[in-house]
Amino acid sequence: MLRVSNIKIDIDDPIELVKTKVVKKLKISEKDLYDYSIFKESIDARKKDTINLVYTVDIVLKDEKKILKNKPKDTIQIKTNKYIDVKMGTLKMSRRPIIVGSGPAGLFACLLLAQRGYKPILLERGNDVDQRTKDIEEFWNDGKLNPNSNVQYGEGGAGTFSDGKLTTRMKDIRCQKVLFEFVRFGAPEEIMYSHKPHIGTDILKDVIKNMRNNIIKLGGEVRFGSLVTNIFIKNEKICVLEINGNEKINCEHVIFAIGHSARDTYRMLYKNGIFMEQKPFAIGARIEHPQEMINKSQYGKFANHPKLGAADYRLTVQTENGRSAYTFCMCPGGTVIASASSKGELVTNGMSEHARDKENANSGFLVNVNVEDYNSKHPLAGIDFQEKYERLAFELGGKNYKAPCQLVGDFIKGRKSTSIGKVKPSYKPGVTMANLSDCLPEFVVDSMREGIVKLDKKLKGFALEDAVLTGIETRSSAPVRIKRDINTLESVNISNFYPCGEGAGYAGGIVTAAVDGIKCAEKIIEKYDSSTLT
Repeated sequence: MLRVSNIKIDIDDPIELVKTKVVKKLKISEKDLYDYSIFKESIDARKKDTINLVYTVDIVLKDEKKILKNKPKDTIQIKTNKYIDVKMGTLKMSRRPIIVGSGPAGLFACLLLAQRGYKPILLERGNDVDQRTKDIEEFWNDGKLNPNSNVQYGEGGAGTFSDGKLTTRMKDIRCQKVLFEFVRFGAPEEIMYSHKPHIGTDILKDVIKNMRNNIIKLGGEVRFGSLVTNIFIKNEKICVLEINGNEKINCEHVIFAIGHSARDTYRMLYKNGIFMEQKPFAIGARIEHPQEMINKSQYGKFANHPKLGAADYRLTVQTENGRSAYTFCMCPGGTVIASASSKGELVTNGMSEHARDKENANSGFLVNVNVEDYNSKHPLAGIDFQEKYERLAFELGGKNYKAPCQLVGDFIKGRKSTSIGKVKPSYKPGVTMANLSDCLPEFVVDSMREGIVKLDKKLKGFALEDAVLTGIETRSSAPVRIKRDINTLESVNISNFYPCGEGAGYAGGIVTAAVDGIKCAEKIIEKYDSSTLT
């Protein structure tokens, strides 16, 4: 198989022209092509008067030897563009593997194990996605928080209520399996090659249900409302899980894919001696601009072109105090959402549906927090740091889950906002005009102020005075890493315990978390024979 890169067409050209250009570049005829598929699409919008679509294409030729003798530029040979199952081990497995958490990491670990005949058990503290949606809507509309069923907890994990963004810089064939499975269960086919693939919350909810049903069809078991409240260790192995404070389940292998917000579970694991360490993270707020302004800033006269959709951005800048200020999880045509998982604490995030057709664009605008900022050596000090500022935001918003909100112009000048301008905040249950410096660390506020001004030079309008900052965002990543062996992926001190995904500190997004789940499942598959299960 050959991978041919840098196939460029004009934005208004038909996609069929890609095949023609590949044939021309390789100096072959179309009848020499045995198979052909687009691997990746990207947009070249560096020149606002001309926008091109650029493709990487995988092809199979009837005779590759002729091409390889005089290989054209931007052409490489690859073994395959598809995931290949790992070889199953031979050791006897007496108990079904257990996965804790149904976010991308846990879901894909469970799916792969089910596909290979291991009949896994998936434990999720929250509700199924339909009931979870009702719980979240009640919170957004009325401020009634369900601590175990919310934006952070429940079927699909935190990524279910986000943009469903699938971008990653990871070069791993497992990424293709993740995208393939999403498509197989109902995601749009273009995510297989799109330059910035996303599914959207509306579609993702159905995709996740389809995945769950397939796991069950293959012999797996999915249990909602099942919080792991304790673990019992014998001979440096977890032998029993306690569920909801009373039920006990014997176990042989456990993948813990708990997500970055399961603070009670972190504390339980630490109490039981699981080795973990501090990790940096980031904190800031959500920034909202008119989507039309972002479209014009990014695409010029091509703004709103049907092949482009709602424009996004990814920006970063170094500030004078040595910190990075950067945008994170940008949601074109989306909304800012209430994402708290504990009472008395306030957290925001962003979400888009597949159409990305809402009035505002929003993004996390964050500043890096180092472990030295925790002022403690305790492994869970980063969680304490997060909670401190989430409680301040809750109080500043009025203690009713309304979020503190400030216009960008007022934020830069250091004064409390008193009214909304042209940009209407999308956050529900509502906002309270405030000064965000009252719920953020001083070094974060300083970096954000400087960063907004500097980033306006990269993206015209970023410092728009009427743009809205809604606070606070603290859950971009886990402030904890559950340390594991680099080869076995097991905990460094508990041999049958697999820390997995974002919550364990080994991923940063839907695809990377899903890939990590696949990796952990592979480690079990490579050692044990599923046919030995009774």
